[in-house]
Amino acid sequence: MDKLWVVDLGSQYSLLIVRRARELGVYAELLPWHACPSTLPPDVKGVILSGSYASVSAGPPLPTSWIGQRPILAICYSAQWLAAKGGGAVAESHAREFGPAELEVLDPSSPLWKEIPSRSQVWMSHSDTITALPQGAHATARTAAIPFAAYEDPARHLYAVQFHPEVVHTAYGQTLLRNFLHTICGFSGSWKPEDELETLLEELRQAMPTGGALCALSGGIDSTVAALLTHRAIGDRLHGLFVDTGLLRAGEKDQVLAAYERVGLPVTVIQAQARFFAALKGVTDPEKKRQVIGHLFIEVFEEEARKRPDVRYLVQGTIYPDVVESGAGVSAKIKSHHNVGGLPEKLSLQLVEPLRRFFKDEVRALGARLGLPASFLERHPFPGPGLAVRILGEVTPPRVARLQKADQLFLETLHQAGWYHRTWQAFAVLVPQRTVGVGGDSRSYGEVIALRAVDSTDGMTAAPTPLPYDLLQEAARRILAEVPDVTRVVYDISTKPPATIEWE
Repeated sequence: MDKLWVVDLGSQYSLLIVRRARELGVYAELLPWHACPSTLPPDVKGVILSGSYASVSAGPPLPTSWIGQRPILAICYSAQWLAAKGGGAVAESHAREFGPAELEVLDPSSPLWKEIPSRSQVWMSHSDTITALPQGAHATARTAAIPFAAYEDPARHLYAVQFHPEVVHTAYGQTLLRNFLHTICGFSGSWKPEDELETLLEELRQAMPTGGALCALSGGIDSTVAALLTHRAIGDRLHGLFVDTGLLRAGEKDQVLAAYERVGLPVTVIQAQARFFAALKGVTDPEKKRQVIGHLFIEVFEEEARKRPDVRYLVQGTIYPDVVESGAGVSAKIKSHHNVGGLPEKLSLQLVEPLRRFFKDEVRALGARLGLPASFLERHPFPGPGLAVRILGEVTPPRVARLQKADQLFLETLHQAGWYHRTWQAFAVLVPQRTVGVGGDSRSYGEVIALRAVDSTDGMTAAPTPLPYDLLQEAARRILAEVPDVTRVVYDISTKPPATIEWE
């Protein structure tokens, strides 16, 4: 299968480039800069080099031996690095560009600029700039502050831009990427994630030729699709485990088990609420919570594995954004993720992650191909650590009950108003800030509930859902009336980035 390599040089947008390529029907993989071979494999038809948080003088090197082998698109830092190393020059910019800028196309005959207007908005994020181009290269676009906002050397199949075409703030960014991938590289644009099903099944059979496998089932889409794939591949050698941590949403266990029964997925329920609450007692640090939960999950799995001597593998629903948010590659670590962090070194099972290279919407497409009903696939994402990462501060049974009720009321309000399926994810967060309220004729003090609803496609970026004020007012009214020890409700309007979707 033909593929695109996206080389990660430390940009927060590296995986977003992969996402954009797949939206254009091109299978793309992320490759750390230090893992680049000197020669490109024959199935790699093109390369995109990411930006970086570093400057050219101190940043990671690029695989210059690839130049001329296949078409290359260099973005931001990599455009500057190639210019400097190719005989051009890069200097600190006198007019730093961070944010939107107007781009003027200088060479509309270039295939990279096909169907792109002569002037359009792009998104800049750099403090250095190219002051001289290498021999053989010519400028194809500029801004008021940057004379070489884009350049190319078609004889060497090299194309470069000093802005970010992968972000939505660049008006014709997806058009530019399509031109590079379809026209310049020659990709057909016909790849679809669901077409990977048979390949995934064969990979799973080869990865687990003998022995049993354990899979933790949370009721979420990721773990469910991972389990269904594995069950399809190895049959009854899969042992599905549903661990009741006490950190689920209200009524979730019964709903999840009913769904698994409908799709024929065998599962064993492990009652572990007391163990998880005991382990989380006194823990307030978000990273520590995730690690504690991760360690305890593995303890439970190892105990179950010892009951099943044939078990040799642990199947997890890790997806692409999980890996990125855990600091894969060279970009700065954002936070550890429950599916890839907190695993003890003594883990005696081999880890299998069938969804590791797929985005959330691609996992949904695979789930649909596997026969999961739309009602299940349209469930909002739910983190593996459960409500523990939606409760700021210590996790206790009373605080969990408080959040479960508030979350249930919020989701009920969304369903009743017809907004649940119009937002990508919605939930409540319990904030341990005690604020004053009025109860009867006296003052009262209680905690804060923050409501969060976001629009997204893959979890890599997100914007707050513009919920109607009347809906928010009704949700707040019900929460304040029906949830004890809550005196205030707020709505989170943060975008990702810079915030993450979850609060912890």
